[in-house]
Amino acid sequence: MKKILVVDDEPSIVTLLTFNLEKEGYQVSSATDGAIGLQLALEGNYDFIILDVMLPSIDGIEITKRIRQEKIDTPILILTAKDDPIDRILGLEIGADDYLNKPFSPREVLARMKAIFRRIKLTQPDPVIKEEEVEALVVGDIRADLKSYQVTMKQKPIILTPKEFELLVYFMQRKGRVIDRETLLNQIWNFDFTGQTRIVDVHISHLREKIETDPKKPQYLLTIRGFGYKLQEPSHD
Repeated sequence: MKKILVVDDEPSIVTLLTFNLEKEGYQVSSATDGAIGLQLALEGNYDFIILDVMLPSIDGIEITKRIRQEKIDTPILILTAKDDPIDRILGLEIGADDYLNKPFSPREVLARMKAIFRRIKLTQPDPVIKEEEVEALVVGDIRADLKSYQVTMKQKPIILTPKEFELLVYFMQRKGRVIDRETLLNQIWNFDFTGQTRIVDVHISHLREKIETDPKKPQYLLTIRGFGYKLQEPSHD
């Protein structure tokens, strides 16, 4: 049974989400205070976190930041009553996986969760799948399995967030091609905001920390100044 953490300062929303999530077979823990929610997130082993932005003690943006600083890759869906694209940008930049404005339908929350679960494949892959049937992408020592959503580097597993996995696969499918930030924002985040945002740069930096021997001197994921980024086979010079 998957464990879900709901953190929202409105008891009616906590009750609504808890009812609908438990109806779908999830085990739900909840908090209405940011500090308590952060403690639960750091100490519990949750499969998904639903997190309000406006919270007493510690807001949802800071909670998300601290969760990611602790290298916890649990998917996070941010909720907010504020119709401000800056909140959305900030939340996504620091590692949230999706964003939903209030008011919302419980069905939409469940649909967003299931979409993310499909991407990260938290359940184990079917053991009867034959090796020749597995679809995978390989660039150098990186292998991304598109059925099990698993990534390995020199045959050792790499833990990626859903967005990091999606971003890596997007690059691997376009190996050697320079891709600009605007294209990545649109294709990976479905985001058409035209202002300044570091969502792409932040996720590129996180990817490099996981796939590069020396993130400051990348061999796979290169910056093409003035144009964007490119994934290539590493040099063996």
